[in-house]
Amino acid sequence: MKDSRIELLAKNLINYSVKLQPGEKVLIENFGLQRELVTALVKEAYAAGGHPFVLLKDQQVDRALLLGAREDQFNLMADFEANVMSQMDAYIGLRSGDNINEHADVPDDKMKIHGSTIGKKVHRDIRVPKTKWVVLRYPNSSMAQLAKMSTEGFEDFYFNVCNLDYGKMDHAMNVLVELMNKTDKVRITGPGTDLSFSIKDIPAIKCSGQMNIPDGEVYTAPVRDSVNGVITYNTPSPYQGFTFENVKLTFKDGKIVEATANDTERINRIFDTDEGARFVGEFAIGVNPYILHPMQDILFDEKIDGSFHFTPGQCYDDAFNGNHSNIHWDMVNIQRSDYGGGEMYFDDVLVRKDGRFVIKELEVLNPENLK
Repeated sequence: MKDSRIELLAKNLINYSVKLQPGEKVLIENFGLQRELVTALVKEAYAAGGHPFVLLKDQQVDRALLLGAREDQFNLMADFEANVMSQMDAYIGLRSGDNINEHADVPDDKMKIHGSTIGKKVHRDIRVPKTKWVVLRYPNSSMAQLAKMSTEGFEDFYFNVCNLDYGKMDHAMNVLVELMNKTDKVRITGPGTDLSFSIKDIPAIKCSGQMNIPDGEVYTAPVRDSVNGVITYNTPSPYQGFTFENVKLTFKDGKIVEATANDTERINRIFDTDEGARFVGEFAIGVNPYILHPMQDILFDEKIDGSFHFTPGQCYDDAFNGNHSNIHWDMVNIQRSDYGGGEMYFDDVLVRKDGRFVIKELEVLNPENLK
């Protein structure tokens, strides 16, 4: 697949998402060997006066490594990659594997080794807080199948989503950020959901193409011990090689006290990873006008128009609520009427109903105003 849309995407990633400056170093990490975009990124990095570095990985090889993983081995791998990452000014992570379930048969203890070594030392400790970074997928037939689309149709959808005017979206998000920063109590209702929590004094952060492509969310975090009630997620949620469905979580004073799903035993093992895994590290509102239905890819699903995600695990430093964990699991609930509807209240004022903002100042974030 070679067309001008790839060149435009590379230009946007280098010049808008990570804003690469002359003399800056950028690490381009690719799972899946997608030569066209990697090559275009290298060329754009040079054109911007930067210094590109490329790290190529493969999911099948990664699985083989994980199956035999030892903690001392992965600590050494983490030290190696952390040394590289610590010298970078920017990072572009391109994920393009053919099988989202490649790690389905990797034992939990091996996945935990990866999370506590490379996941922590390289990404949570260095890449996220200390570089300008963006992560994205690349279209392939596997993604098209998950989206229930033809390969060509999915490619058109992908570039509409990834090359939209994120500058326009960025400006439109300011009003939602301002309102969330003034909000104390949030209540969310819908089929199987009645959830209340506080976001008081925790910053709201807009995501408009700088860290994820596709993008389109505003996130914050609940006050750690303020979450009470129940939430039922209506979107399939892949995690650690398994797709969870019908997930229902019950909270008391911030903690998940009951969790059920299509594999209740498995989901509770994940929530028992560490103490922070049963508390929530992120609350975010999705607004991308082109993403309407789940495709079992969280980079897309968490941006679905009319959705929100409520994330057990690690919080972000810029929306810090004190929760630490080796997991960060974005699970999505879609509140549009075609998914059952629902309401979102800020300080007892209805701000969104059935996925559409209903107060005048927020209408700029409804889909017809962002396309």
